[in-house]
Amino acid sequence: MLDLPRPQKLITMGDPLPTHRGVVRRTQVENKQVLPMSRSFWTLLPATLVAVACNSSSPPSSMPEGGMREGGVPPPADAMDLPPTPPDVVHPAAKFCDLPGSVRYETTGVTMVAGGQTATIPPSLAFLKLPTNFCVHYYGKVGNPRQVRFAPSGELFVASPIGITTGGGAGGQSSIVYLPDDNRDGYADSVSIFQDRLPQTQGLLFTKTHFYYQDNTKIVRVPYQVGDRFPRGEREIVADITYHQSLLHWPKPLDEADDGTIYVGNGGDQGEACDLQRPFKGGIVRLDGSPGGLPIAKGFRNPIAVRCQRGTNKCFAIELAKDYSAEEGGREKLVPIREGDDWGYPCCATRDVPHVEVKQTADCSKTVPEDVSFLIGDTPFGFDFEPKKWPTPYKGNAFVALHGTAGPWQGARLVSVAVNLDTGDLMPSTTLGGVGGGMRNFGTGWDDTTLMHGRPAAVTFAEDGRLFLANDNNGDIIWIAPFELER
Repeated sequence: MLDLPRPQKLITMGDPLPTHRGVVRRTQVENKQVLPMSRSFWTLLPATLVAVACNSSSPPSSMPEGGMREGGVPPPADAMDLPPTPPDVVHPAAKFCDLPGSVRYETTGVTMVAGGQTATIPPSLAFLKLPTNFCVHYYGKVGNPRQVRFAPSGELFVASPIGITTGGGAGGQSSIVYLPDDNRDGYADSVSIFQDRLPQTQGLLFTKTHFYYQDNTKIVRVPYQVGDRFPRGEREIVADITYHQSLLHWPKPLDEADDGTIYVGNGGDQGEACDLQRPFKGGIVRLDGSPGGLPIAKGFRNPIAVRCQRGTNKCFAIELAKDYSAEEGGREKLVPIREGDDWGYPCCATRDVPHVEVKQTADCSKTVPEDVSFLIGDTPFGFDFEPKKWPTPYKGNAFVALHGTAGPWQGARLVSVAVNLDTGDLMPSTTLGGVGGGMRNFGTGWDDTTLMHGRPAAVTFAEDGRLFLANDNNGDIIWIAPFELER
């Protein structure tokens, strides 16, 4: 593993205005930095008062921010100054889309609920196009957010690596951070370190008893109880997955099925030669207590995302297929995780479609055919399943963030894939030759040629039904909700 330098600051947000809650805060727990988000308070102040406030020296407040060293133990309770939970006094809205700062897509046009942050902090969301009767709202900012997951107590956890990988953004923190919204105003209160010194981290998972995360080739866990904002005990290495170690496709996404089985993705490489013996390199591993886990599905180049659908005991993975292979039948895929499946790489693009260089030798008749496919360059990056709180036709859908092509980001958008609500199976869908089948364009506008809005990367649904989407290029995190979704 590369000995990469550790960042000196928790988060960089350009040159934002300070907030009415104070400047960058430090706690007495390991002297961690916390950057609060700016609030609607600033929209009430004239520029002259803002300038004065920028030069003020508000006394720092403190709260338990975690950030324990490897193998450390949590600080004693009396070492932390625990603040009371902020009251929900920001807005009496009964529905999320009525919160200040919400950009609402009405039948008569686009409006914004007054009282939110200023036009420049956060950046305008006017570029985004959503269906009628939905809203979008800025949440916070974290450099290079590659994975997002909600803790059971409602904090948004974000993996922010610095290791070089596919489509990686700038400003990674080499850490796992969390963003709470304790006063329920729709904006993150702060960005705080949960675990640092993680240059190569992406996979995150909360179970009933532990928090699992990736540390390069290792899957690690620490004890977790609802409300924890620092590691509760020493970390335990659950598996060290070294069947194939890619220097570029090192992310190891993971999730847990309803029956408690944990699946982990392991990356292959672009330049692999077709080996007719079909050894395991890129694929899916099941954590079974063995040192490296048990390989169960192979033929992946870069399984960049893994998600399980609740209530069906079914899990799925995104496959980023061979670059530049569209003309030979290549396609990106969203596929179910099943023991024994071979998805073809590096020999086959799909069933009965060998890659050009092995056209005379590869037998692709046993390659599993996919039901959901994407153009090479659409680059599906992250996905999650809507928890059946949204209206038809989006109820229960899989929502997929498409990263778009390298360079112009063409095709960067958010799509929905219909799901059979009785079986949990994905409906046949594709973007090959145009969006079709059970797929719909849901959110668009990132690829307007300005390169100013980031690239959709990580997706997760909160328990309350909001969809959270992180842009790894500029670090912006937003949430989306239907008008009728209640707080």
